Amino acid sequence: MLEAHSLNKWFDRIHAVKDVSFRVEQGEVLGFLGPNGAGKSTTMRMLTGFLTPSSGTARICGHDILAAPIEARKRIGYLPENAPVYDDMTVLGFLRFIAEARGLSGVAGTTHLRKAVELSHLDGVLNQPIDTLSKGFRQRVCLAQAILHDPPVLILDEPTDGLDPNQKHVVRTMIQSMAATKAIILSTHILEEVEAVCTRVLIIANGSLVANGTPASLKQQSEWAGAVDMTFPENTGDLTALFKGLASCKRVEKQTQRYLLFPHAPGRLPQETTALLSAHHLSPLAFSVTEGRLDEVFRTLTTPAGKTSKTP
Repeated sequence: MLEAHSLNKWFDRIHAVKDVSFRVEQGEVLGFLGPNGAGKSTTMRMLTGFLTPSSGTARICGHDILAAPIEARKRIGYLPENAPVYDDMTVLGFLRFIAEARGLSGVAGTTHLRKAVELSHLDGVLNQPIDTLSKGFRQRVCLAQAILHDPPVLILDEPTDGLDPNQKHVVRTMIQSMAATKAIILSTHILEEVEAVCTRVLIIANGSLVANGTPASLKQQSEWAGAVDMTFPENTGDLTALFKGLASCKRVEKQTQRYLLFPHAPGRLPQETTALLSAHHLSPLAFSVTEGRLDEVFRTLTTPAGKTSKTP
């Protein structure tokens, strides 16, 4: 439903987006991650036609954003940064204006408007001026305009930025309720949000894509994936050398009576550790196997010295 082909964007001498290509299918919620200045918003603005690529192009439901820009934009719902709206309008007035701009009038316009209001939970503020709304409601008004025409492709730039936990929950629930019938790109800095709603993740750094996979597959790249975390009684001697002898153990960290064993690769370390404990008649007070950490993978891929392990 969305295809980006070798997108590049230059701003004078700054190469902001470098040969970015990817696809998004119906039913996917694509998390688009990257540090500030990585090229996320620039890429999304090119996809929506807000910025013209220096080279490359994209297709929305088969319509080229350069050759057929109007047809492409008809099929996009776009939530830009900072929820731009007309403050002097009421919520209802603004959404009616957007419906007319989208060519929706009469019964069709009313039906689309009611559905957008229902999904966005805006019933209680329809007649309220937008400048009196909280940031959470303003964000939901802007999201309502993005979905008003029921587009097959949604591009959402930081949709929960600055919202409180309850407001974030409402927006995430909205995204999940629409996901099955649409292709959604979601830009965010909130890794918890990625794990909660995204089916696939792209990571961009310095304008280039550096990762493309499911949240689960990316977490498997973390050195924490399959690590063993154990705590022993106080009278237990130092077991560091014993654990270092495990073939699948890459590194051991000790903190008083707690041991963290990091594997060369996820898989065998928990079983090997269990067998070693049994052979030496050792009984830890606590034993767990850790999941990979998306934040650690993100740091590794987007910073020069990203791969640093710290005991939590």
